Amino acid sequence: MRYQTLDQLHSVADINPLVPLATRTEKIERWAELLDRNPLRSLAALTGTEYLYPGMREEARAAGSPLSVAFEDPLLKASGLQSDTYGEARRFFELADWQLHEIVCSCHAGATMQAGWAAQRVRRIVTGNRFLAWLRSRFVR
Repeated sequence: MRYQTLDQLHSVADINPLVPLATRTEKIERWAELLDRNPLRSLAALTGTEYLYPGMREEARAAGSPLSVAFEDPLLKASGLQSDTYGEARRFFELADWQLHEIVCSCHAGATMQAGWAAQRVRRIVTGNRFLAWLRSRFVR
């Protein structure tokens, strides 16, 4: 292999460094876009997240879940997503527990869900009814 400077590489290759996403909305929209790329893809739901002890909930994950789709993305990883666990998704996407629960829990979707359905739920976080979200934040913990 031959050593080349970055300038030399730019002349022969199209190098586009990943620019991390800065805002919550950008991160959530990216997640929804990733899910919409294959809307019929069958994804696993997390089982009974509302019944798990808080520490267990933070570590909950399921292979092939909507959280896994986000974690597979190099741009979301470059933006700071560290794993495909429930707790990391809550932190990274800046979600309330009830918001993430509505996207990934089996009580809303069954054991599996289509990626397009999950994308709609993800987008609803950004575009949803703000009054209902406010009410829910006051009464659901």
